[in-house]
Order: sequence, then structure tokens, then C-alpha cells
Amino acid sequence: MNMPRIVWWLVIGMAINVTGSSFLWPMHTIYMNEFLDQSLTTAGIVLMLNALTGVIGSLFGGWVFDRIGSKKTLRFAMLFVLVCLIGLVINHAWPVYAILLILIGFGYGVIVPVIYAMAGVVWPSGGRKTFNAIYLAQNLGVSIGTAAAGFVAQISFDYIFYANLILFVVFVFIAFTKFNYEVPQEDTAMQTQLTNINVDMNRTRFVSLMMACVVFFLCWTGYVQWQTTIATYTQELNISLSQYGILWTANGLLILFAQPLIRPIVNRFEDRLNIQLIIGLSIFIIAFVFTSFQVAFTGFLIGMVIMTFGEMFVWPALPTIANNLAPKGKQGSYQGVVTSTATLGRAVGPLLGGMIVDAYNMQVLFFVIVGLLFIGYIFIALFTKRVKGVV
Repeated sequence: MNMPRIVWWLVIGMAINVTGSSFLWPMHTIYMNEFLDQSLTTAGIVLMLNALTGVIGSLFGGWVFDRIGSKKTLRFAMLFVLVCLIGLVINHAWPVYAILLILIGFGYGVIVPVIYAMAGVVWPSGGRKTFNAIYLAQNLGVSIGTAAAGFVAQISFDYIFYANLILFVVFVFIAFTKFNYEVPQEDTAMQTQLTNINVDMNRTRFVSLMMACVVFFLCWTGYVQWQTTIATYTQELNISLSQYGILWTANGLLILFAQPLIRPIVNRFEDRLNIQLIIGLSIFIIAFVFTSFQVAFTGFLIGMVIMTFGEMFVWPALPTIANNLAPKGKQGSYQGVVTSTATLGRAVGPLLGGMIVDAYNMQVLFFVIVGLLFIGYIFIALFTKRVKGVV
């Protein structure tokens, strides 16, 4: 892949950053429930607040990127997260753990849309390849981080926090030394003026993006159950922490090595991102229906494999849609909307899942998630109708 050098560094930096954070997030619900003696609902509320601050951070980060550029925005966010991670190493008892995790959500929220927006601006001709590369990097980090986290947690949960901090320090070093691109403020100001010329067209673009983002939100609401309620459910079925880690390792490795399997379909519908959304959403539904009947590790592994194929269609499509729809000078803001949508799904999903499981059971939760996913077809149809003639 003939990517610009800075895009390669963005990809590498994202992989390292996600590897560090992947030591913590898969273990959050288990840590809250088994080590801090908190309920699933409480664990879900903490994740919800973490995600809500991430939503604010994403919108803020995208907005600031369009106005002051990437360097100042990234450095502010990274130093903020660094301080919080140091605090988490020092004290991760209740409620300090929850408070710092919520603050970290804001910092991470700022970082991600800036990286996506930088990649889109630096390599405008890259299209889906740009965001698929970052997506692959994220999942490489997930596969490494979660695989290691399961084994490390069995030794001591304290080491989880140290690993997260050390890898984030490496990410900060790379960002300070290699992310040397800056959006010229003069050009950005001029582009913002041009953006305001055709208000109606820009409104149509934004509404089209929001239609696609609803689908993204619904998929994330289901996806995050694997990190929260399903994680705890596997413990009740006597599936070990290391086996649970293997589920995410399989997810990450499949995303990396199964690209040739989906490439013919992606290439055929390269300019029809709505079809990619339909395919991905349908696979998500199949995955959750199948997993709802499973009680053994092998069944959950197959369910994860099915869901991963759906993820491979949906996840890279959304930042690509945002990049295609964004008027000049609004790339950061549009990527911020996409990132905040995913984060909002991560906020609502754990709380919704935790409340349903606490009140009913996992089977009811699976039924609700499948129902929500079916709603996604309506919004894909609305997106398809609005996007015609826009891009």
C-alpha cells in the first residue's frame, strides 16, 4: 500500500495506543464486578460516563482540529490522558478508578478524530484504504492487548494499569516526534468561508452523515455487549479469562488476515458504501442470533468470528463516508461526529445491557439487540435516499 510516510506513522501510533488501552477495557466489567464488588449496572454507568465524556471529547477535538490544527490539539489531549493514567497506576480503588476512567474518556475522545482527520487531509486520494489501514492498526492493537490482558490479569490486575501507561508513553513519543503535519490555519479559515457558501448542500451532507451514524450507533450498542455483559456471562459459564481473551485475539487476527476474503466484495461496492452497510448489518444480526443459543467456548468463538466479518464491512465505511461528505475545512468536525457516535454506542450499550441482564437475563438482551439492529435497515434506506447527488 503506497501510503504517505506520515500516514504510516499515524497507523503505527494508533496500533500502539490501542494496544495499551486494550489491556484495560475488556477487563473493566470483570474488575468492577469481581474486584471492586460493584454491580453490572454500576459498571455500565461508569462505562457510560466514560463514553459520554468521550463523545464530548470527540466533538471538541474535531472542532478544535478545524480551527487550530492537529499539533496543539493532540498534545493537549495526550498530556491530559498521561496525567490520568499515572493517577490510575497510583490509585485504582473505588471510586478513584471510576473518576479517572471517566476523565480518560475525554482525552481519548479528542485524540481519535484528530488522527482520522489528519489521515484524510494528508492522503485525500486514499479513500477507504486510508481508514481501513487505521482500522487494521486498531485491531492489531486489540488482538495483542486483549490476548496479553487475559494472562496478565490472572497474575495481577495491577500490571494491567502499568502496561496501559507504558504503551501510552510510547505513543506520546511517536506523536511528538513523527506527527509533523499541520493544517495551515490560513487555508482552513478560507475553506471555512467557502463552506458557508452553499448552506443547503452542507445541511444535506450533514443529515446524510447522521443517517449513517445511527446505523453505526446501533451496531456499536450490540458490539459493546461482547466487552461487558457477554464478558461476565462467559464467566458464569466457566469460560476462563484467558479463553475470553482468545475471543478478542481471534477478532483482531481475523480482521488482519481475512481482508482478502472480503476484498472482492468491497472492491465491487467501493463507491456504494450503503451496500457495505447493509452487508455488515445483516452479518451482525446473524452473529447475535447464533450466539444467543451458545453455552460453550467454541460457540462463542464462532459467534465472534461471524460478528467480526460484519465489523469489517461497517467500521471502515463510516469514516470514509464522513471524509467523502465533509466540506473543505470541516474534516475534523465530521470525523468527530463519527467518533462520538461510536463512543455514544459504547456509552448506552453497557448501561442498557447491564440493566436488562440485572432485571431479566441474557436471552432477553440478545432479543433486544437483534431488534435494534433491524431498525438499522430503515436508516440505511434514508441515508441512500439523501446521499444521491451529494457525493
